[in-house]
Amino acid sequence: MRAVRLHEHGNADVLQVDEIDRPEPGETELLVEIAAAGVNPVDTYFRDGSYTPVDIPFSPGVDFSGVVSETGAAVEGFDEGDRVYGTGIGNGSFQGSAAEYATVPTDRVVHLPDGVDVTEAGAAGVVTVTAWRALIDHAGLDPAEYCLIHGGSGGVGHAAVQVAAAVSARVITTAADAYHDALDNYGAETMLDYSRDDLADAVLEASEGGVDVVLDHRLDEYLQFDAEVAAPNGRVVGIGENAPDPGFTNDGPARSKDVSYQFMSMFNTPDIRVPLRGVAHLMHTDALSIAVDRTYDLEEAADAHRAVMADSFFGKVVLEP
Repeated sequence: MRAVRLHEHGNADVLQVDEIDRPEPGETELLVEIAAAGVNPVDTYFRDGSYTPVDIPFSPGVDFSGVVSETGAAVEGFDEGDRVYGTGIGNGSFQGSAAEYATVPTDRVVHLPDGVDVTEAGAAGVVTVTAWRALIDHAGLDPAEYCLIHGGSGGVGHAAVQVAAAVSARVITTAADAYHDALDNYGAETMLDYSRDDLADAVLEASEGGVDVVLDHRLDEYLQFDAEVAAPNGRVVGIGENAPDPGFTNDGPARSKDVSYQFMSMFNTPDIRVPLRGVAHLMHTDALSIAVDRTYDLEEAADAHRAVMADSFFGKVVLEP
C-alpha cells in the first residue's frame, strides 16, 4: 500500500510516499481502508518533533474515516464493510491515517451513520471531539448560556459553534468579516471581527454583561481578555496557544468573578467513543457539518501540512488516498 511517512523530523519537506506492506490488525484492532484523513496542526507537531518525537519511519494523521477491511480476532461489534470514523491515532503509539490503510484500536473508532459524508467525517475527529470535550464535558454548557468561541472560522472553532448551538447556547464568535455569513448559518447569534479595537466592549454588550463560557485557542493572546469578558462564575476552557507562556497582566477580574480555568488536550479524553458517537448523531441529524476547504492526495501531503498552518481558510483540509 501507499503511505505518507517521515524518516526524519523536520519541515513538511520530510514527508514522502512509500510503498509498504499492508498492516495486519491486532486482536482488538480494525484494519480500515482510509477514505479521508483530516489534517490538523497537531499532525505537524508530531512531524517536526515539537511534541514528543515519534519513532521513525512514521505515518502522521490523527483523524480518519473509511471502511472496515479486516477485524482482529477479539473484535466484537464491527464487521467487514462497516463505515467508520474516529481519531486518536498517529500520535506515536499508533501509525497514522495518511495512508491507504491503517490499523485502529476499537476504543478510537465508531460506526458512521448512513448518509453522513465520508470526507466530512474524516475531517471531524480532532476538532469535534475537542469542541465536545471542552464545551460539554469541561464547561458543562447549558441552554441559553452565553458562549464565546474565539476563532470561529477555524477547524475547532466552526465545530464548537455548532456544538454550542446544538445545546441551545447563545453563541458569540470572532472571525474575519468574510466568514460571518457562514457562521450565522452554523448557529452563531453574534459574529464579531476579532481585529476590532472595541472587541471586549462588543462581547460584553452582546452577552448582556458577560459570557458564561469561553473556548480559547490562543491563551497567550486572550487569557486576560477572557477574564475581563467573563460573567461571574464564568468558565474558560483553553485548548491551545501560539506561545507557551500565557499569563495575566492583572488577575483581579478573574478573582473578583470566581472565573475558573480548565486547560485540556483531546488525547486525555477518557473514552473518545463517547463524543464521537454524539458527533455522529449531530452529523446524521444535520445539526453539525464540517466545512472542507480543500482536499489533497497522498503525494500532496506536504502541501496539506503547510496549508493547515497558514490560517487562510475556513474549516478543514483533508487527505484523500
